[in-house]
Formats: sequence, structure tokens, C-alpha cells
Amino acid sequence: MRIRPARRSDLPLLQDIERAAGEPFRTVGMSLVADDEPPSLDVLDEYRRAGRAWVTVRADDRPLGYLVADPVDGAGHIEQVSVHPSAARRGLGSGLIGHAGSWAAAEGLGGLTLTTFSHVPWNAPYYARLGFRVLTESELTDGLRKIRAEEAEHGLDRWPRVCMRRDVPQLTETARPQ
Repeated sequence: MRIRPARRSDLPLLQDIERAAGEPFRTVGMSLVADDEPPSLDVLDEYRRAGRAWVTVRADDRPLGYLVADPVDGAGHIEQVSVHPSAARRGLGSGLIGHAGSWAAAEGLGGLTLTTFSHVPWNAPYYARLGFRVLTESELTDGLRKIRAEEAEHGLDRWPRVCMRRDVPQLTETARPQ
């Protein structure tokens, strides 16, 4: 498996990955999440054009997972990371997150943040295993508060959610990618 920037031709496949990755939420009583539509092609294309959309691909170059990120208050915010269930538990998600960490470091961002469900095994407990920690209310930045408010408007607060952060090492000028 390798990670590369998303291409325009990948975008419909990313929507398919998102739909498939949402299905397991039905097993924990979260059908609303499973039924949520993936980001639109226009939104995904905005991430792609900004250079903040990556895919992990198999040998035939077909995406099996993707990650999109935004700079938010001095951190790289993982807006979405999804892996097709057929490729789950192979390190694709953690590889994408590691790649996002390298991007954040190269951009001079101090960490990675995300919002997630606190009690879903493949959400907050998974991210904790990857070195993320839950942020306290006083640690939330204005940007994270805005993201959480938008999530609440979409009904995601029906289940407990948290903001998490993992620091990323800063690159020295000599170590920055060219």
C-alpha cells in the first residue's frame, strides 16, 4: 500500500469508501451516522486542489482509504479519515494519519486534531492508541469550538463526542521537504 495525493478521478471512489465505512455504525445503534451522505464531489475537490486530500492505494492504484485535512488554529485538523471495511485493520488509517502528521509538521503546524465519537471502538479508543489525547473544554480553540457547533447542528451530539490532539515534531529548516 502507498499514499499519494487524491486525484479528481478518485473523488467518486472516496464517496463510495465513505458510505461503506459508515455501515459499521449501524451495529452500534448509530444509523443516522451510517446514513449520512459523504462530502460532495465539490467539497472533496476543494481539498484536492488545496493539496490536503490523500489516498492510500493498492497495487492497481485504486483507493482503499482517504484523509482530508484543514489547518485550524495552528494544527492540522483531520476533517475526515475513512478506510473501506474490506481493507480495515491493515494499518491504512494509521498510515494516512501519519502522513497527515508529516504534512502538518512541514506546514509548521504544532499538531493534529480531530473530533470523534468517544465510545465507538474504532473512534476515540483507536485514536488514543495512535497517541491522541482528549482535550479538555479549556483546551479547545475557537476553531475547534466552531467545528463542534457545526457537528451539533448536524445532529452528531446525539452521541458523546470529543476533540482530540496529537502533537507533531517540528521540522528544522534543513529537514523540510523541498
